[in-house]
Amino acid sequence: MTRCAVYGTGSWGTAFAMILGDAGCEVTLWGRRAAVADAINKDRTNPDYLPGVELPASVRATTDPAEAAAGADFTVLAVPSQTLRDNLAAWAPLLPADTVLVSLMKGVELGTAKRMSEVIEEVAKVPAERVAVLTGPNLAKEIAARQPAAAVVACTDESVARRLQTACHTPYFRPYTHTDVVGCELGGAVKNVIALAVGIAGGMGLGDNAKASLITRGLAETTRLGLAMGADAHTFAGLAGMGDLVATCSSPLSRNNTFGTNLGRGMSLAETIAVTKQTAEGVKSCESVRDLARRHGVDMPITETVFDIVHEGKPPMVALKELMSRSAKSERH
Repeated sequence: MTRCAVYGTGSWGTAFAMILGDAGCEVTLWGRRAAVADAINKDRTNPDYLPGVELPASVRATTDPAEAAAGADFTVLAVPSQTLRDNLAAWAPLLPADTVLVSLMKGVELGTAKRMSEVIEEVAKVPAERVAVLTGPNLAKEIAARQPAAAVVACTDESVARRLQTACHTPYFRPYTHTDVVGCELGGAVKNVIALAVGIAGGMGLGDNAKASLITRGLAETTRLGLAMGADAHTFAGLAGMGDLVATCSSPLSRNNTFGTNLGRGMSLAETIAVTKQTAEGVKSCESVRDLARRHGVDMPITETVFDIVHEGKPPMVALKELMSRSAKSERH
């Protein structure tokens, strides 16, 4: 039986542990809080993040990172992206020598502007072929209800991607393989920033034309950055690009969309953070994505605008006027 460790008992970590269990894997969830681990082991549910969702009997929980790591064929990392480096530094010595590290995170590290797979390779000192990424239109609450969904599992070694595909394939969760790790990660990270923009637009009372324009031009920004970094343009037309972008920008279940909506309604950053119970990755990633774009000389006006609103306090209406008054260009620009 395939053995999996999942580090992180938030909504997505718990939902993915459920998927792995339903696919026939033996799963150990790691979490910091004993109360959550005890509830999972006793009641088969995570009351804080997915109340009422029954987890398979093959899923158990622990607060001991070494216990979670023991014998794991796949080590799944489902923590906020900006905490990965410190957490993984503590966990890396505990991991089996041949485990495949799987990133569920959709962010770019502040300061270094590194993708999550790059951070994993650096901190865990593993080659690229032992790091995989799972991404796509995967809203945790829908998946926890075992509603149909698809995803992409990407690794530079296609055989590793196929192994992971088998480990998480269920009647309701359909993973596809890919080898474009760069494109898949960028699609997942940048869509959070675009979802903030779409949420802000909605909070301002703007309609579907504006939202559709932001989604489409946001995809263009993502693709430009991806091409500059060696990604395959076709990746952004798939589940890791357009698929994830549409789900995150259009669903009220999206943390980033909801966060942006509150900003667009006039709430301050501090007020919005206070009412947001879970991490909205785009809040910090808009800065690191902006930095990544500048390093590669890529124009990303929507990303720049989101950063100005979120971190510079620019009023959304002022930012909108500036964005709309940019010089006219060919759509292929």
